[in-house]
Amino acid sequence: MPADTYLAQVGSQQITLPIIPVSDDLSIALMMVIDHGVRFAETAGRELAEHFADAGVDVVVAPATLGIPVAIEVTRALGLDDYVILQKTRKVHLGDALEESVHAITSTTGAALLLDRARLSAVAGKRVLFVDDVISSGSSSGAALRLLERAGAEIVGIGALLAEGEGWPAALAPYEDRVAVLGRIPVFPRT
Repeated sequence: MPADTYLAQVGSQQITLPIIPVSDDLSIALMMVIDHGVRFAETAGRELAEHFADAGVDVVVAPATLGIPVAIEVTRALGLDDYVILQKTRKVHLGDALEESVHAITSTTGAALLLDRARLSAVAGKRVLFVDDVISSGSSSGAALRLLERAGAEIVGIGALLAEGEGWPAALAPYEDRVAVLGRIPVFPRT
C-alpha cells in the first residue's frame, strides 16, 4: 500500500483511503462514501443500523451530500421509508429554512445546515437517528443536532461509518451514550 494511503476498517469491510492535506499542519484520510460502491454502502448501512435496532427510530436524518447514501441504507435496514436531508446550500425552496452555522474540517469556508420547513413534521416530536459518513471534529454533527432539537426532534442516536481523530467526543459529550461508529481513523500531523 502506498505511503499516502490509509487502510481503514469500516465494520466488516476494509477500504483504502487517500491521505490528503487539509491545512498547513494537518492531513486526513479522506473517505468519500460515494467512491466505494453500492455494496459497500449497503453493508455499512446495515451494520450501522444494527446498533440502533432497539432505539425505536422514527426517522433517519443526515447532512447533504455524503450523508445521503448512509441515510438511505440505514433507513432501508431499519425497515423505514422516510429520511430527512439537511441541506448545505440555499436553494429556492429553502428561503425560510431553519438554519445552524457550521465549520467542518473538510470545508474551506464556513457553512450552514438548513432544514426545510416543509420537512419539520418529519422530525418534530419524532425519535431521530442522525447519521453521517465521517465524524471528525464533531462540529458538523453538533450543529445538526442543535438544529434538530430546535425543530423538536428527540435524538435517540448518532451514527457514522468512521470517527476521525480525537476531537469529536468532546463535541458530542451530551450524546455519548447514543453514539455508534463502525471504525476509527487517525488524523496525520504534517511536519
